[in-house]
Amino acid sequence: MASVTTASAAAREAVRTPAHAPLDAVVVGAGFGGLYMVHRLRQAGLSVQGVEAAGDVGGTWWWNRYPGARCDIPSLLYSYTFSDDLQAEWRWTEKYATQPEILAYARHVADRFDLRPSFLFETRVVSAIFDEDAKLWRVTTDKGDQITARFCVMATGCLSAPRGLDLPGAETFRGRTLVTGLWPHEPVDFTGKRVAVLGTGSSAVQSTPLIAEQADQVYVFQRTPNYSLPALNAPLTDEEVAGFRANFPMYVELLRSGQPPLPIPPADYVPSDEELNALVAQLWNGWGLISAVQIPNIVRDERCNQAAGDFVRARIAETVKDPALADKLTPRDFPIMTKRACVDTGYYETFNRDNVELVDLRETPIEAITPTGVRTSQREYAVDVIVSALGFDAMTGALLRMDIRGRGGRPLAEAWAEGPKTYLGLAVAGFPNLFTVTGPGSPSVLTNVLTACEQHVDWIMDAIAHVRSTNAATLEATADAQEDWVAHVNDEADKTLFPRAASWYMGANIPGKPRVFMPYVGEGYKIHCDKVAAEGYPGFALGS
Repeated sequence: MASVTTASAAAREAVRTPAHAPLDAVVVGAGFGGLYMVHRLRQAGLSVQGVEAAGDVGGTWWWNRYPGARCDIPSLLYSYTFSDDLQAEWRWTEKYATQPEILAYARHVADRFDLRPSFLFETRVVSAIFDEDAKLWRVTTDKGDQITARFCVMATGCLSAPRGLDLPGAETFRGRTLVTGLWPHEPVDFTGKRVAVLGTGSSAVQSTPLIAEQADQVYVFQRTPNYSLPALNAPLTDEEVAGFRANFPMYVELLRSGQPPLPIPPADYVPSDEELNALVAQLWNGWGLISAVQIPNIVRDERCNQAAGDFVRARIAETVKDPALADKLTPRDFPIMTKRACVDTGYYETFNRDNVELVDLRETPIEAITPTGVRTSQREYAVDVIVSALGFDAMTGALLRMDIRGRGGRPLAEAWAEGPKTYLGLAVAGFPNLFTVTGPGSPSVLTNVLTACEQHVDWIMDAIAHVRSTNAATLEATADAQEDWVAHVNDEADKTLFPRAASWYMGANIPGKPRVFMPYVGEGYKIHCDKVAAEGYPGFALGS
């Protein structure tokens, strides 16, 4: 950590120098998007300052240290593709990498490309305001730094603004409150404790089995049962790693061309009943979300979706010994995959333990947090620890927690008052030279976010090069292009089953947040982005 502190101090001294000239770019965030953005900018010989609230690189993997935290796609795929050497020298140890290993990978990347000196760590951006006269972004941090740059790139992450324990009486609880998205860096011992786990999303599904192995008693407070698929995690063999590396060039070629990097059924494929039964059975083969996309049109076709949901429901009934409890754990209110399915290790099996109890909040809703526990409409549950796994203010939360202002001083919060509006998920009308990495209106959370970050960063670099080559001052999405794109995003979502779920994709987990389906679910997204760049950026206006 000393090297991180030293690098931050040197960077801070540079931006505070009175004669400090405007930079080419400021990058907010040191997760996988921010790291690659800074690397590409430096490669191009541009001056850049990164800003990161955490104490080191890693983004969401720096904060999310709860028991059982893992990626939910195979770790071989959860890797950068921009460097063959990087790919060759890093070896993942497990099929689904743990949080410590993913964080170690991010640190390895930072070390290998010497990225830390470009970041201010333990520093949070308070405001980013566009100066229309100077055509510059003026960024202020909570440490008093004033950073001026021509381009501002928000690589703040889609799941980086955790929802805390915002229930009535939370401040009165005398025990320990832990938020999965802000987990302590030191180990937490649950031995002898009575623990309340609030939530049944990925963080809760991953952490509950491990907490239950230590705690005396675990109460899982469930509002909506979730679909979860078994990880069947295991060490990666040398043969598996070698096989992936042999196919890596083809994998990268498919990504670069905008084609699916993994084989998926054609959209017009209609499986027979026998074929469909075989396809849905793959959901239990340990490949989780990858198995789900092998089911043709799973989020578009009622028949295929129903078969997949029925299969998982049957597995829950087989796994959980108490039929009444299994019924409560079985999701029926929304189509499978319209909320992000979880990938677990022993989640449903955990409810067969004598020290685990499910509290169905549909039957007995929470009324308040008390000094000694959680009170529902039926009773009070006395606990020593509350684990708040209530999810994130996804996709927009991190952006709207900053005071971002574009032309005329208009706040981003005002521009997005009815829900986020972008062009391609990359730019916002009225906010020149501001780019968002995996922003709303892009596939982002519905794809491999790490390779999605790479695609966005590469596109942003080409856009910056375009502005510089034309001697323009700014590049800005037009209002018409933005409205057309938002309409297109909505039209594509309406062709699917996604809108039938009250998911965090729609902001449904955050009280008062506009209900708008935020990711892009259409086909050929990268091809469309590349076409925009190749045709001279239609939908964008250059400013002098």
